[in-house]
Amino acid sequence: MVYDVIVVGGGHAGCEAASAAARMGSKTLLLTMDMTKFASMSCNPAIGGVAKGQIVREIDALGGLTGIVTDLTTIQFRMLNRSKGAAMWSPRAQCDKSRFSAEWRHRLENTKNLYIWQDSVVDILLTDEGGKSRVKGVKTQMGVVFEAKTVILTAGTFLSGLMHCGRQSATGGRAGDAASFGITESLQKVGIEVGRMKTGTPARLDARTIDFEALEPQYGDENPTKFSFSDETTPIAEQQPCFLVYTSKEVHDTLRRGFEDSPLFNGTIRGIGPRYCPSIEDKLRTFADKEQHQLFLEPEGRDTNEYYLNGFSSSLPYDIQMEALHKIVGLEDVHIYRPGYAIEYDYFPPTQLYHSLESKIVENLYFAGQVNGTTGYEEAAAQGLLAGINAHRRVVGEEAVVLGRDEAYIGVLIDDLVTKGVDEPYRMFTSRAEYRILLRQDNADQRLTPLGYKLGLISEKRYEKFAEKLTLLKSLISYTREQSVKISEIQNYLISLGLAPISQGRKIFDFALRNEITLFALIEQLPKFKKFIKQNNITSEIIEEAEIEIKYSGYIEREKAVAEKLHRLENIAIPANFDYSQMQSLTIEARQKLEKIRPATIAQASRIPGVSPADINVLLMRFGR
Repeated sequence: MVYDVIVVGGGHAGCEAASAAARMGSKTLLLTMDMTKFASMSCNPAIGGVAKGQIVREIDALGGLTGIVTDLTTIQFRMLNRSKGAAMWSPRAQCDKSRFSAEWRHRLENTKNLYIWQDSVVDILLTDEGGKSRVKGVKTQMGVVFEAKTVILTAGTFLSGLMHCGRQSATGGRAGDAASFGITESLQKVGIEVGRMKTGTPARLDARTIDFEALEPQYGDENPTKFSFSDETTPIAEQQPCFLVYTSKEVHDTLRRGFEDSPLFNGTIRGIGPRYCPSIEDKLRTFADKEQHQLFLEPEGRDTNEYYLNGFSSSLPYDIQMEALHKIVGLEDVHIYRPGYAIEYDYFPPTQLYHSLESKIVENLYFAGQVNGTTGYEEAAAQGLLAGINAHRRVVGEEAVVLGRDEAYIGVLIDDLVTKGVDEPYRMFTSRAEYRILLRQDNADQRLTPLGYKLGLISEKRYEKFAEKLTLLKSLISYTREQSVKISEIQNYLISLGLAPISQGRKIFDFALRNEITLFALIEQLPKFKKFIKQNNITSEIIEEAEIEIKYSGYIEREKAVAEKLHRLENIAIPANFDYSQMQSLTIEARQKLEKIRPATIAQASRIPGVSPADINVLLMRFGR
């Protein structure tokens, strides 16, 4: 049987890829080693967070499913960074881990054009046409061959996976699951470069043995919102608390006793670990003078006693982990379900990919998720969604979808991967984006829903609802620009805030620009404004989004102008097979980097480490001016 798209791996990247390709019309096969663990939360039971929450809202705006599945399985919701500017607000949800996987399975099993096969892939089948490798299918451990026009590899941490706990090591993709062998070897044969990375996870704790009375609870938002822009989900009604836990000098002294048996320090682990999500032993080395670290105790679901100790990832010997845990206040008698461990796995440096996530070496072969050197469910899901979209579009002969750095965090993520590469597991931060004010979580639907609708991933009904919301948003902002406020209507309110009295009336927009005044307060102060809101059924979500756009209007216009300059460089293409060695005006490092990355545009070339502004001027003289 021949498929349009085959997806290898049922993690967060694989689920989004398979769902997108199938819903767009491609006959799709999803191959997974275990159908009970679709989009398994192998590490912490949460979705979102700083920058990651923005990515999930973008996935949802494009028509992906991670946001919807999260909303349906949320047990606590928080909007992080509310004390900072709106560009930094980041939604985060604790999820019911088992329900999250079950919801994904339900949706995948009921997706038209999508077929599922439980097995392990051991070989990527290739053909050689005119000296260029092209994918033609896969072979499984059971000897079954599936042919396909395109293949998406989303194998997560399973490729040659090796788990470590103290001096004990065992093959595996995660605790309880076998590793995958054969794929790496088949790709190396055609010249695809392979690297090795490492990640880790903490012990899982039994709630029955935790003294919660001794811990500090951390509650969700009083008025929680949600991830998905669709009406399919509603904000959570009943939330569960997390808890704050702290290490101590005594805990640290215990952990240090295990350092000589740590695979991280004795040379056993050779893979590169995530700097921004370090193990507890890494923290003790890096912050040797700190006598306390804050940890987060997070429930793994509503109907389980399993808790995740966020911040205590470790590969130290089991007995050292236990002894250290027992010295933490509230965990003196704790029982664990399993110890923490580290895992090493193969990845493929992403500079070998186009922005479509297709391999530069093997035609019609796409890579998404941790195999590209990223870390995190959200980054993986975003890549999977774009890989699924582009694999389908390759099948039907349409141009790949590439998001710009000013269009989405997803665009920043993919551009960083294929242009700069990775020297450690890549994690998204707001600081990686040049246009943070444009890429807010609240306006992801404005930025991406029209594209999702054009691709066929957003339904007609949902798009009409979006268009209605956009109309109301624009009318609200227009109203604030047009309607004047008399002195008598606002003076007493301004004085009550300690603000200077005004000598003449102004537009509502002018008052809303001030940090001390909210749009919600102005609605309450101005009867005509309140009547306008009520007559048009304008929701609090629209009011908040309008306020952000008003208060940040000057910054937004400035960032748009800067982004427009960047677009001019994006429009200057570089021929795919250009010979950089002939350009002696370029530095040797620039020639080497350009030859390796082969940027598609001058703008992409400008983001390559080692390519200087002077080198860009040389390229502009050759291709631009």
